[in-house]
Amino acid sequence: MIPNILFVIVLIATISIFSKKVRSISRNIKLGKKLEIKDNKSKRWKLMTRVAIGQSKMTTRPIPALLHLFVYVGFIIVNFEMLEILIDGIFGTHRVFSFVGDNYKILISAFEIFGLAVMFGCLIFLVRRNVIRLKRFWNSEMTAWPRSDANIILITELFLMSAILIMNATDGILQTRPHTHFIEVGSFLISSFIQPLFVGMSDENLMFIERFCWWFHIVGVFAFLNYIPYSKHFHVFLAFPNVFYSKLEPKGKMANMPSITKEVKSMLNESAEVQAGEEEELGQFGAKDVRDFTWKNLMDAYTCTECGRCTSSCPANITGKKLSPRKVVMDLRDRVEYLGKQIKINGTDFTDDKSLLNQITTEELWACTTCNACTEECPVNIDPVSIILDMRRYLVMELASAPSEINGIFSNIENNGAPWQFSPEDRLLWTE
Repeated sequence: MIPNILFVIVLIATISIFSKKVRSISRNIKLGKKLEIKDNKSKRWKLMTRVAIGQSKMTTRPIPALLHLFVYVGFIIVNFEMLEILIDGIFGTHRVFSFVGDNYKILISAFEIFGLAVMFGCLIFLVRRNVIRLKRFWNSEMTAWPRSDANIILITELFLMSAILIMNATDGILQTRPHTHFIEVGSFLISSFIQPLFVGMSDENLMFIERFCWWFHIVGVFAFLNYIPYSKHFHVFLAFPNVFYSKLEPKGKMANMPSITKEVKSMLNESAEVQAGEEEELGQFGAKDVRDFTWKNLMDAYTCTECGRCTSSCPANITGKKLSPRKVVMDLRDRVEYLGKQIKINGTDFTDDKSLLNQITTEELWACTTCNACTEECPVNIDPVSIILDMRRYLVMELASAPSEINGIFSNIENNGAPWQFSPEDRLLWTE
C-alpha cells in the first residue's frame, strides 16, 4: 500500500501545482481589456479543427510539418497509456487493461511505434536547432533561456519515451520468469528488439529496472506537466482557444478605436451618444503597456511557440531591419509575467515607471509594413500586427511621435486635405 499512497500524494500535488499556475496565467490574461468575441461560432469551430487540430498551417514547410506531426500525434496517443499507469498506480494493479486479450498486445505495440516516431522527431529537431543551427532559432531574441527551454522539452520527451520502451522490454522478460507477479501478455513490437540487452539479468535487477522506468516515466510526466506553463510548450493547451478566438476578418483590416469613432461622430454631429454641451472622456489612445491591450492580445503572447516562422517571413527582418514579430510577442509575454507577479505581491493597483515601450523600440514598431506575413505564417494564428499597430497609435496620438516622413503626410492632410504637398486646386495639373 505504501507505493500506492505515495503515488496518490504525488498525483494530488501535481494537479494542485499545475492548477495554481494555470490560474495565475488566467489572471494575467484577464489584465487585458475586455473584448467580446461571440460571432460565427460554427466558422470558429471549423477553423480550430483545421488549424489547431489538423495542423494545416504547418504544411507550408513540409519536413518540419511531418516531424511535428510525429511528435504531436505520437505524444497524444502514447499518453493514452497514462490512463492505465494512473489506474495501476492508484490501485496497485499491473497492466489493468490486459483483460482485452490479444488486442492489448496490438494496442501497446501501436503505442510503441508512435513513441518511436516521437523520439525520431525530437532527435531531428535537436539536430536542426543545435547542429545545423537554423537561423530562426538563433536570432537575437533567442537568448540562452528560449534555446534551453526548447532543448529541455525535446530531451525530456526522449527520456520519457525511452523509459516506456525499457519498461516494456524488461516487463516482457519478467512475464516468462517464474515467481513474478507480471501478467503474461507477450512481448511488444518495438521493445522486443532491445530485450536481448536485459535477458541475462536476474529477476531482482529486472524488476528494479522495470519499476524504476515505471516511476521515472510517470513522475517525469508529472514534472513535465508542471514545467509546461513556464515554457513555450504551453501552446499545447492554449493553441485551441487561441485559434478559436482568432480574427475572422481579412488580416489587413485594421480595428477601429471606439474612442476615435465617437470623437469623429461627435464632430460630424452623427452620434446620438454625445449630447450637445456634454463632454465625453475619450481615455488613452493606443497601447503603451499590458493593460492597454485586449485579453486576446495577451492570450496570443502566452500561445507563442517561439518557432520563428513569423520572423523568418517578415520582409522587414529579411532586409535587415530591427523588427522581429516573434520578439514583439515574447516581450509582451515577459511584461505580462512581470506585472502579474508584482500585482500578486503588491496588489491590483501596482504600477511602475516602465512600460512595454522600454522593451520594444520605436525603430522596431515603425519597421513594420503591416503586410501581415507574420500573421499568415503563424501556425496558431497569433496576430503580432495588431500589437504593433496599437503601440504605434499610442506613439502618434499620445506622444506625437512619428517618423518625419509620416509627420509630413499628417501635415499635408491637415493643410491640403490629401497626403501630397500641393493644394487641392493643383491636384489635376499632372494631366496637362
